[in-house]
Amino acid sequence: MLALGFLLTGAVGGIWYYGSPKYTDVGYRPEQPVPYSHKLHVGDLGMDCRYCHTTVERSAKANIPPTATCMNCHTLVRPTSEALAPIRASFAENKPMEWIRVHDLPDFAYFSHSSHIRVGVGCESCHGNVAQMEIVQQTEPLSMGWCLDCHRNPDQHLRPMSEITTMGWVPPDNQAEFAARVKAEKNINPPEDCSACHR
Repeated sequence: MLALGFLLTGAVGGIWYYGSPKYTDVGYRPEQPVPYSHKLHVGDLGMDCRYCHTTVERSAKANIPPTATCMNCHTLVRPTSEALAPIRASFAENKPMEWIRVHDLPDFAYFSHSSHIRVGVGCESCHGNVAQMEIVQQTEPLSMGWCLDCHRNPDQHLRPMSEITTMGWVPPDNQAEFAARVKAEKNINPPEDCSACHR
């Protein structure tokens, strides 16, 4: 009976740990149809997240950019690159690229990018420092517990609006004072009830 108890406890513990998003999702980095380096575009060239993800400030979803956005530059920059042939074909045929979503919440969870951006939660808080990523990968579990931890204590994730897309941003020494002021000014009181995310 004692051995069975240990075995059962070990099995439950193993499933709990190895089945959690922290173990199964963190590090997910699918191979995309065209290699796209956020390190080059965001880190080296300094492109703002909102240049490609245009709806992030006004919509629940952060759009995956249309091929026309890529072609704004790539009609002139590396216009004959073999690696960019699928982009040129997509643009010429007016067919969207089939990018593989990296950060994908389950359908039963509702998340609004715009409501987080409007109060000063930076992109890096959920997506990690994409300016250092050759291939974008999921750096946070995006689990219910992880979201609730932030809703219960958002202070370290609140930034000045001018720093929303800044990668590698470090909270200042007076972050607690800044966060308290912003929470009061913007009436930030993140919900913790089920209906906030499950609608």
